[in-house]
Amino acid sequence: MATEGTRTVHAEEKRRAAMSDDAMGDEVYQPPRFDSQDNPNDLDMEDALDEPGLDEALDTGYSPPERPFVVNHEGTTAQEQHDRESLAHRLSLELPDVCAPDGDGIGDLPDGAGEPYDDQVGEERAGRIVSFDEGFWRGGGSNDVVARDVGIDGGAASAEEAAVHIAHDVGGAVEGEL
Repeated sequence: MATEGTRTVHAEEKRRAAMSDDAMGDEVYQPPRFDSQDNPNDLDMEDALDEPGLDEALDTGYSPPERPFVVNHEGTTAQEQHDRESLAHRLSLELPDVCAPDGDGIGDLPDGAGEPYDDQVGEERAGRIVSFDEGFWRGGGSNDVVARDVGIDGGAASAEEAAVHIAHDVGGAVEGEL
């Protein structure tokens, strides 16, 4: 019995020694291997959304592995950092500021017609427009609408008012008519 107990003590000491050597390990961090069965990126079906077509959850999308973006740029090694890049070289790597081209003063579109100024539309903006009957409909079968400009109301025009321009009729229109 004593020998059997001694063997047990010896085996226990060997196991403790082996565990302390294994517990020590390398000083370098070793990331876990994800090619085994318990990959943390694998989705369980209970965690997946309950929609048709998601039975193959990993086939629905792909997330590329993370990689450093500037590994191949200059200045990543100690020697390159010590030597430093010239200002001309660093400026050549800069991207120019891209701005929208200035308009041609006619409308919003550069090199475009934009807001038309011609004989039909006119260049003079109208203000507030009031019909001659002060907004009361008097009937009649004509679809023509004749109104007069009473000036800009409150110092600013609405978008609809800003879109209306005065067109002078050569056919004998009444003064102030549009």
